[in-house]
Amino acid sequence: MKHPVHQLLFLAALLFCAASCRQQTVNEQHSPESMNLSEYSESSVSSENSESSPYVGEIKEVSIPSDFVLLADVCPDIIQEIRYYTTYNFVGERIPGYERPIAYLTRQAADSLKLVCDDLKEQGYRLKVFDAYRPQMAVDFFVRWGSDLEDQRMKEYFYPDCPKSELFHRGYIAHKSGHTRGSTLDLTLFDMKTEREVDMGGTYDFLGETSHYNYSRGLTRDQINHRRILREAMMRHGFKPIAVEWWHFTLRNEPYPDHYFTFPIR
Repeated sequence: MKHPVHQLLFLAALLFCAASCRQQTVNEQHSPESMNLSEYSESSVSSENSESSPYVGEIKEVSIPSDFVLLADVCPDIIQEIRYYTTYNFVGERIPGYERPIAYLTRQAADSLKLVCDDLKEQGYRLKVFDAYRPQMAVDFFVRWGSDLEDQRMKEYFYPDCPKSELFHRGYIAHKSGHTRGSTLDLTLFDMKTEREVDMGGTYDFLGETSHYNYSRGLTRDQINHRRILREAMMRHGFKPIAVEWWHFTLRNEPYPDHYFTFPIR
C-alpha cells in the first residue's frame, strides 16, 4: 500500500500534466498559423462608403501626411465656414476630430481648386467651403448618431421630410466617406458684388430631394443657374460631382482612392 504522501504527490503530477496539455491545445488553436487572417481583416472594417461603392480601402495613420496642405495656404481667397466645428449642422454639436475651423486637402486637390478659384473670380464669384478632409473618427460619430433614433434635435432644419430611421437607407449617412480620403470637399459660391453667399435653392447639408443637383421644382432660374456655374467650374478643373448633393465634389484623379485617414483637424 502506497504512503498517503506519495499518493498526493502522484495526483498532483497528473493534474499538472493535464493542465499543460490543455494549455498547449488552446495555444495551438489561437496561434497565427491557425487563424484565418483574411477573415479577421474583412470583419474589422465596414463595407460601405458615402458614394455607395464597395469598401476596399484601409484606415490610415493618425499623423498628417506630408502631401496634405492647409487649403488657406494654397487658396487664400476662399472663405471657410467649417460647419462641423460648429453646432450648426445636422447633428447639433461640434463633431469629433474638428479641433480647429480649418480645411485640409491633398496637395493635388488644393492645386486644382486654385484653378477653380481663378476661373470663378473672373465671373465675379469666390468659393465658400463648408467641409474638406474629414477624419474617420467624425464619420464613425455620424454612424453612431444615425443609430440613435431618439436624438432628433436638428430634424426641423436639416431633415424635416426624412424619418431618421431612413437616413442610412437613403444614403445620407454611411460608414465611409470620400471626404476621409482627402480630395473631396463641400462648397458653394459667394457673390463678390453683393458680398453674400449665392442662393442655391437649398441649404448646405439639407438631407432631402431639394439638395439633388437636378431638382428644379419650385427653383428659380437664378438658383438653377448658380448650381450650374459651380458644377461646370469644378468639372472644368478635374473634379467630379454627385447627383444627390449640389455642393459635393471629388478630384477625379485623387491620390488616395482606397485610403481613409483619421488624423484630427488641429
